[in-house]
Amino acid sequence: MSKLYDLINKLCSDGVEYVDLKNVCYITKGVQFNKKNMNETGSFPVINGGINPSGYIEQYNQEKETITISQGGASAGYVNFINSKFWAGAHCYIIKPEECVLNRYLYHFLKSKEHQLQECQYGAGIPALAKSTVANLKIPFPPLEVQREIVRVLDNFTELTQELTQELTLRKKQYSYYRDYLLDFGDDVEYKALNEITTLSRGVRVVRNQLETTGTIPVYQNSLTPLGYYTKNNCKANTTFIIGAGNAGEIGFSYVDFWSADDCYYFICSEKILDRFLYYALLCKYDFIKLQVRKASIPRISRNVIEKIKIPVPPIEEQERIVKILDKFDTLCNDLTTGIPAEIALRKKQYEYYRDKLLSFEELRK
Repeated sequence: MSKLYDLINKLCSDGVEYVDLKNVCYITKGVQFNKKNMNETGSFPVINGGINPSGYIEQYNQEKETITISQGGASAGYVNFINSKFWAGAHCYIIKPEECVLNRYLYHFLKSKEHQLQECQYGAGIPALAKSTVANLKIPFPPLEVQREIVRVLDNFTELTQELTQELTLRKKQYSYYRDYLLDFGDDVEYKALNEITTLSRGVRVVRNQLETTGTIPVYQNSLTPLGYYTKNNCKANTTFIIGAGNAGEIGFSYVDFWSADDCYYFICSEKILDRFLYYALLCKYDFIKLQVRKASIPRISRNVIEKIKIPVPPIEEQERIVKILDKFDTLCNDLTTGIPAEIALRKKQYEYYRDKLLSFEELRK
């Protein structure tokens, strides 16, 4: 980054001017597109107030490489850079710079202000972000040569993160392939219903105000994300569990002691089945399990349905061999300390550190 520091010393050693965003950018809102006319797939994403597209359609109103900021909803303030043509909906702002500001420089600056923007949400029902909040942001305004070098440095970090993300996607596909392949025994082994080889138990309700936001004993209720943390457990480590209501049908495995709440079922395995093999076998049945979920205001899957699910039961030695192979893939794809996700998290932290450092200019005295 010596080139950047040389440029700063040469072109703006006394500091840079800070200007309101509205003075160097065009800030507009998108156009509403009816949800019922969107599809799950299509040529152009519809970008609204969420982090992900609302759907897909066959027309667009914005060109690629455009900056958006979520205007409404829980994600209001989220900053995105859309690499394809898209439809900007009524719940997002479109930010386009004048010639004096580079598009990617503007993106990196706004991304550095994302948390600040999200804290400016207002409204008790559906949160929103005022246009004036965006327009009045103060942006450092160095010469274009300096902006260009900052963009080069920061884009190197984001490109590496994107490469790692693509690698993770590929590894997850390989993981799914080998899992399904290794657990496809055909008629070579006996298949048993879960109630023949495990005991299925339902968890016990806890009161939310008894829970802590951090701790060592997670509480699982209606999703694989802990509801909170408790002072005691009712399940031992290395236990497979399945969510019964809410995100019904999701399959989890805990390496630590945990508390199973009343919408979480957990398995106690017999000597015929390994806990970890059960987990992988159920993941292979995930699509089938989701089809058994009753669609209602709160989706549910019944205990009887779970207990009747059949899985292959090879000899314990074969289960151990398969678990050993799949655990390597699982670590690579999901481990937050040693796998690819850990590397991605590290790169993101590096990016954020250097982004905030490089965008912190001394203000020019007038």
